[in-house]
Amino acid sequence: MKIITSVSGGRTSAYIAANYPSDHLLFSLVRIEDERCRFPDETLRKRVEDKIQKPFIATAEDDAIIYTMFDLEQFLGREINWVSGITFDEVVSTKGGWLPNKLHRYCTVNMKIKPIFDWVMENVSEPVNMQIGFRANEVERANGVSKRYNKNGFLEHQMIVGKTNNGRNKWKTVEWARHSYPLIEDAIYKDTILNYWNNKPVRFAEYNNCVGCFHRNPAFLRFMYQEHPNKMQWFEDQEDKSKSFWLDINGKVVPYKKIRNMLRNTTLFNSDFTSCDSGYCGM
Repeated sequence: MKIITSVSGGRTSAYIAANYPSDHLLFSLVRIEDERCRFPDETLRKRVEDKIQKPFIATAEDDAIIYTMFDLEQFLGREINWVSGITFDEVVSTKGGWLPNKLHRYCTVNMKIKPIFDWVMENVSEPVNMQIGFRANEVERANGVSKRYNKNGFLEHQMIVGKTNNGRNKWKTVEWARHSYPLIEDAIYKDTILNYWNNKPVRFAEYNNCVGCFHRNPAFLRFMYQEHPNKMQWFEDQEDKSKSFWLDINGKVVPYKKIRNMLRNTTLFNSDFTSCDSGYCGM
């Protein structure tokens, strides 16, 4: 069984890439189409397009993730395979009709899992062992994934395998991956990972995942308006188009626009938050 490391752009998955053998490294890029958020380095932007063989205007994540992946590739001395599905704009307009939220979380499947699945089907064509960057204190996250395994111990995914006589898609459920968690197995915690990357030539974003992720709390999203105003405006615009709003953990509906106006006379700082505030995409 081939071993694949899912590299998200954060220090933890990069630590696995650097310290645990694998047959392939995969990174799934989340794209948005907003020119206001255009990636500023034109040379690097074109390199990204060469990597994914698709247009690249901007990412919904911190732009630093682009530098991270190229730095990491140089540091490791091996290729990282980049994949990218349909843009976040297309996901909102064609897959849900609203921004993803805690009740309707379909973004990870369409922008992370499906592009990786498609790559595996095209390049490996059999189930793989996916190394995932859950740390020793994240056993519950790993247990949550294992609940989605089928009776054979694999994750399943549906793929189109043809057309019916009336032109509709024919679907097939495919066993494609099981996960392993080397950091849990080896009792690796965050401090070990931070120490490892100290003074190494890889640039990392302070916080990973989409800047307007619904997993994030309102105060942190307000901070994201300071750090990434154009990208947060993209989330606000998508919200206005779809008439769906950010939903907190208790089911309270709060528009991004209201979050933007929170504490408008207060400046928030990195030191006001921890990694626990930033949320995660659940990959």
